[in-house]
Amino acid sequence: MFLLIQTAAEISYVDLLMKGGWLMIPLFILSLISIYIFGERFFFLHSQKKSDSSFFETFVKLVKEGNISAAFTLCKSTNCSESRILAKGLQNLGKPLTDIREQMEMEGKLEVYKYEGNMYFLGVIAGVAPMMGFIGTISGVIKIFYNISLADNISISLISGGLYEKLITSGVGLSIGIMAYVSYHYLNHKVNKQVQDWEYKSVRFIDLINNIKI
Repeated sequence: MFLLIQTAAEISYVDLLMKGGWLMIPLFILSLISIYIFGERFFFLHSQKKSDSSFFETFVKLVKEGNISAAFTLCKSTNCSESRILAKGLQNLGKPLTDIREQMEMEGKLEVYKYEGNMYFLGVIAGVAPMMGFIGTISGVIKIFYNISLADNISISLISGGLYEKLITSGVGLSIGIMAYVSYHYLNHKVNKQVQDWEYKSVRFIDLINNIKI
């Protein structure tokens, strides 16, 4: 008994994973894809230019003074998502407020699409990877019971030997799914924080031009 425990403890993680069967290949590919998407989006979000704390206050001051051309130049020189949305509002001054708001929302959606990128696939992987792992386990269990039906003697080793190998795919699939799920919601939280800031300043801009009747 001691020898069996010692031998099982000495199995490396790589050897253990290899016993999961051919489904480990697509699961491994899904893990690489999820890592790539998370890394690419993470560094993209951190690389995006952000306006300094004084930008919006300076913008509001220029609009209140009626210096629209200077406000537009400020937006162009700042050249970030927030300034592009506000610049779209300035470009549509003179139109009804509903049209201005609609144009700013459309510009905001374009910025959101750019920020989200391929994040959608992280959500897909979060759902697909565990199911793929379960498929591997179920197919393995079916084979085990088929072998039992052909065997003259039923032993614990006949059942457990194949079952622990097939459960590996479920464990790996769940691990990849959890990793993709957490990654997706982390990135989604970062994007939502930006969107909330854009929406707040867009509403303030609409209220501003409505009050001063530009």
